[in-house]
Amino acid sequence: MIEAHATARYVRTSAQKAGLVLALIRGKDVNRALATLQFTRKGVAVDIEKVLRSAIANAQQKEGFSGDVDRLYVSACYANQGPSAKRVRPAPMGRAFRVLKRMAHLTVRVSERAAPVAHLAPGAHDADAAPKRRPRAGAPKKPAAAKRVPAKKAKKE
Repeated sequence: MIEAHATARYVRTSAQKAGLVLALIRGKDVNRALATLQFTRKGVAVDIEKVLRSAIANAQQKEGFSGDVDRLYVSACYANQGPSAKRVRPAPMGRAFRVLKRMAHLTVRVSERAAPVAHLAPGAHDADAAPKRRPRAGAPKKPAAAKRVPAKKAKKE
């Protein structure tokens, strides 16, 4: 099974915003993930699409790759927090507010699904194939649970 990954470092977005888009493609096959990213209305989707295409290309270059891109799927994708650039924004009365310009490192890992195995004999996987258990010979039978009848209330006269 082939596994490849690609990482884009210092992408100018927060890891939290990128994580929302990455959650959309996690576990999907690569063609469906690319289609999802193409129609996602987030700016970071373009950067994630580049990383996904790079991971697919990396998988194709690996030795032992079957050549079928349709068997690849997104096995893992995550956004780690990168460094933050600190800027100063003027505020009223001579004060200053700090602005954090966040960056993220985006990683997408793709893996190849195992080839489907064809069963030779139909019906060989029946649930009835296992023998059913019988009670031991001479074992006492369990008594049936007796029904409880609620007690009648005494009438007040």
